[in-house]
Amino acid sequence: MSIRQDICVVVPTIREYECVRKYVANAREHGFDTDRLFFVLVTEDFCDADAMRAMLAEEGVDGAVFDGSDREAWFESRGVADYDHLVPAASHAQTSFGLLYLWAHDRFEYGVFIDDDTLPHADEDFFGTHMANLAYEGKVESVRSDESWVNVLYQSDTDLYPRGYPYAAMDENVETSIERVDSVVASQGLWTNVPDLDAVRILMDGDLRGQAETRTEAADFERDFVAAEGQYLTVCSMNLAFRREVVPAFYQLPMDDNEWSVGRFDDIWSGLFLKRAADVLGKRVYNGGPLCEHNKAPRSTFDDLANEVAGLELNEYVWRVVDGVADDADSFEEAFAAMADALAEGDFSEWNNGAFLNHCGEYMREWLDCLAALEPRPVDAEEGAVVADD
Repeated sequence: MSIRQDICVVVPTIREYECVRKYVANAREHGFDTDRLFFVLVTEDFCDADAMRAMLAEEGVDGAVFDGSDREAWFESRGVADYDHLVPAASHAQTSFGLLYLWAHDRFEYGVFIDDDTLPHADEDFFGTHMANLAYEGKVESVRSDESWVNVLYQSDTDLYPRGYPYAAMDENVETSIERVDSVVASQGLWTNVPDLDAVRILMDGDLRGQAETRTEAADFERDFVAAEGQYLTVCSMNLAFRREVVPAFYQLPMDDNEWSVGRFDDIWSGLFLKRAADVLGKRVYNGGPLCEHNKAPRSTFDDLANEVAGLELNEYVWRVVDGVADDADSFEEAFAAMADALAEGDFSEWNNGAFLNHCGEYMREWLDCLAALEPRPVDAEEGAVVADD
């Protein structure tokens, strides 16, 4: 196993796991060293995990595949079985397991999230661009609005707003400037083809199959940018790279498997916590390239609406709960702990399903406890890891 291996690539998948082949091919075509990559595929017991392991071996890359039973065994073997409820079953929030895996192996300096319904653009060095963004020091466009929110589609001629953007923050007045940045901790790549919209906006765009009639293209993302300090933005985990240090503040919340039936906001709300912590600590979230092609599978827009509606009102206010919290934090752990306390102890009874925010706050506290309990060990000591034949 390569001693240079420093990037943990997390792919939640139940369908198109072979997208991994395209990302590996992209790395090789652009001269990116695939020995740096370790793939963690997070799947379910009803999926063919052995076929996924065979694919990694065929592609000549290191990795591991975890279905539900494998995750349960992993928690047990690590002595943290009391925390296995932090990763919900059959939910996109299972990306949190990838964060735990990364944290448990201290050779990983970086993480990358890839959704299985995406593909890299052939003309862009996917991994190389993300790594360059994380190392970036220089001038870049800085964006703010009078609503304290930045629409990541602000350069587009469309009137689209991405999934998670508050309805009350629409019709904002946008201002841009040039700012010198350093200390980048996250790189959010954006997406062409199917835009990442919520169900209400997809219905307004006239589509009943979860696709949206309006599509995005590379011209909609001409310039890389940062959201100015004190400004929030939607963070989607389909195409995202980050530094190890943010893991404590990047928990993907317990969506779908909860008594309030709140779903679909795991990466959105984790992005709020990440941005607030980054602002407090003088760190930056970089946005733009590398683009990926988002090929969302057709499904009922009304099914998505049913999964989103329980959290729509909460999404209008979560950012206000964490805004102003953790001013004195010196680390991502401290910032996240302060936000966890604000949610766990707040009174949100005036909002539909407000108690879910208290629930999230308690889980956030346990997330930090779980990270503290994990003792790093070498990746090659992990049972079931696929190791490339060099």
